[in-house]
Amino acid sequence: MSELTAAPAATAWDGWLRGRAAVRAKRDMQRADSARADLYDLASNDYLGLSAHPLVRTAAINALCTVGAGASASRVASGTWGIHRELETALCDYTGRAQALVFSSGYTANLGVLGALGGPGSLFLLDAHAHASLIDGAKLSGAAWHSFEHNNLAAAEALLRANRDAPAPKPRVVLVLESIYSVLGDAAPLERAAALCAQYGALLLVDEAHSLAAVTGGSAVRAAGLEQAGHVLATATLSKALGAQGGAVLLGGPQAQLWREHLLNTARTFIFDTALAPAAAAGARAALDLATAERISALAANTRLIRDTLAAHEQLAGRIDPAAGAVQSVRMRTPGQAGAAAALLRERGCAVNCFRPPSVPDGISRLRLTAHAHHHPDTLAAVLETVARTIKEVES
Repeated sequence: MSELTAAPAATAWDGWLRGRAAVRAKRDMQRADSARADLYDLASNDYLGLSAHPLVRTAAINALCTVGAGASASRVASGTWGIHRELETALCDYTGRAQALVFSSGYTANLGVLGALGGPGSLFLLDAHAHASLIDGAKLSGAAWHSFEHNNLAAAEALLRANRDAPAPKPRVVLVLESIYSVLGDAAPLERAAALCAQYGALLLVDEAHSLAAVTGGSAVRAAGLEQAGHVLATATLSKALGAQGGAVLLGGPQAQLWREHLLNTARTFIFDTALAPAAAAGARAALDLATAERISALAANTRLIRDTLAAHEQLAGRIDPAAGAVQSVRMRTPGQAGAAAALLRERGCAVNCFRPPSVPDGISRLRLTAHAHHHPDTLAAVLETVARTIKEVES
């Protein structure tokens, strides 16, 4: 064995790795990559059941056969294909926005837009429950940033006022929210937030990851009447309700084209990342035609069924977080019980998500159940009884 391939001597990294593993074990925080299996799906974000729809699959296959497995380059090099522009046009038609720019994922869309808005003259104000991609984007942007109490616009306004009245205020301010938050499933007050931003000359950035094609009207920004508000920017992922992959920034108002040009020229995750695979773009484009009001209504009905069925059990009453979107959460007493319930449900043929600290911003462990439009209500109700029974068994 050569010096280069010999087992290295113990280093500071060895102790650090073992120490981190011990902390995770002590706190019941150890994760694993969860393999897909033939289980009843209350875990995936395929809200409308479109990822396997024949028309979506066919569109993706046709693009794969026509273009190839990948885009082969960045969008600003030679990686923009016709399907990217078709998808951007369709996203505008669906959401009522004037311009769109498609990224390789929702995560890179958030990193890209915040990076393009950042710099030493910018200030970002983030809701405390903002997604990791928004937090990372703020940290990497070079802007000053603060978080405020979840869904507390009075706290956000205090920060806006403090900046305005500061001796050297930041001239560019962005309020960053999610339309529907992924942990509690509650909605942001978008109309009030947009009015607040207009009052202080700030931008409002709304992450529509959990509302695009999943709420009445197909978009929370549109439902709030803000689709043509020039000071409201939105991001979205194509990997949830549309069942594909990718992300987008959605822009409105008279300066929408100027905003798009700015992002195209300054968003590093757009400029330096290989473009979204054409097959995924084609799948998302086809899914937009299938994301109808009828499917969204069925999703809402199954969401209510999950909430009402579980809340009817005395042991779970008061532990269901009422949600504005498709995700319903059940608060668990301990991280260990949350993990045990998820594992036991998997053995019983049902996949649910388990959220434990530090993934949850309020430190409360939860089982997260995701509604799907294509689930038959009778079957779903029977599975929910298994969920309730399993939680009771684990907590006994």
